Amino acid sequence: MLRLLALACVCLSLAGFTFTSTQLPSLSLSDRLAAPGGVSPLLPLARIDALLTRLPHHDGFVTTAGGVRLYWRAFDPGDYGMRYRYDGGTADNRMDFDLDVTAPKSPQVVAPRGTVVLLHGWMMDSGSLLPWALELAQAGYRTIGIDLRNHGRSGPAPSGYGTREGEDVVAVLRELRTRGEITGPLHVMGVSYGAATAIFAARDLGVQAGGVVAMESFDNAGSAIRDMVPHMLSRPPERWSDWLALPLARWQYDGKSLDTAIADADRKLGLDLDRIDVGAALAQAPACVLLIHGRDDQHIPVAHGRLLAAAAPRARYLEIAGEDHLSLPMRLDRLAPTVVDWFERTPAASKDCPQPLLPG
Repeated sequence: MLRLLALACVCLSLAGFTFTSTQLPSLSLSDRLAAPGGVSPLLPLARIDALLTRLPHHDGFVTTAGGVRLYWRAFDPGDYGMRYRYDGGTADNRMDFDLDVTAPKSPQVVAPRGTVVLLHGWMMDSGSLLPWALELAQAGYRTIGIDLRNHGRSGPAPSGYGTREGEDVVAVLRELRTRGEITGPLHVMGVSYGAATAIFAARDLGVQAGGVVAMESFDNAGSAIRDMVPHMLSRPPERWSDWLALPLARWQYDGKSLDTAIADADRKLGLDLDRIDVGAALAQAPACVLLIHGRDDQHIPVAHGRLLAAAAPRARYLEIAGEDHLSLPMRLDRLAPTVVDWFERTPAASKDCPQPLLPG
């Protein structure tokens, strides 16, 4: 039985801030904005890897023209005997779920009805979306999870807040198509940082992309950082060490110092984070894009989702009451039928995107 915390799944997906007394002296905010600085300590890598040893899959690496080495992992469609249970919230705002499989060594393989590419959040890797990978595989799709640059088994490279990562995804898919890994209509699904990446990838893929699902994407990178950091600093301490670390972080990263940190990250990355416009990319994507945002999201506030929907009239937008940045990607019980139905009805770029199936 694999038990994961919601924080491990999305880990405050944009910035990965878990301010502790050990992290603050070693990594400045601008450094953390420029690169993750490691994997979230809340991601149980050993347990995920142990579960993966029980699951038939295949994987490999693709090196882009720019020299970025990217890892991918694929699951063929079949019955993996997945048992998934969402447990809901607890007093400290952490939601738990249980995941287990009883899959045989070789599941009954059927012809894929299409391929779904899965893109994770900041400080995560493709294993963090394992429940979705298996859910969609059991629905008949080949699923391919990609570790974004600076994450998981992929190599280091300057972060792009979806721009450079979207180019990476296109390069990986181009190579995987030559290897015969892409079968049928090609769909893309991303969560938070991965959702912004999915939108940039959909723009760059053009008519190659069918349906796209973007959960809790930010509209503008700079605005997202300015929304998330104050929220993270406002959270009550969870450990004794936080009582010292949080006041220091609030003093260090509040007000103008946050703008300074963003400017420092701009210089390190060769980007202007305030000009990374996901809405503009969404408006240029010919694919049918389904935007999903939790109404109670405070990490990437729901205003980002509404701005994205306004920027692209062809996109479809679902705002889910009672869900926030931590819980939304875990709600397979509510969202899986909607996601599967979306992919079924958007096999190719279309001028008339369907209305999504409303979640239960």
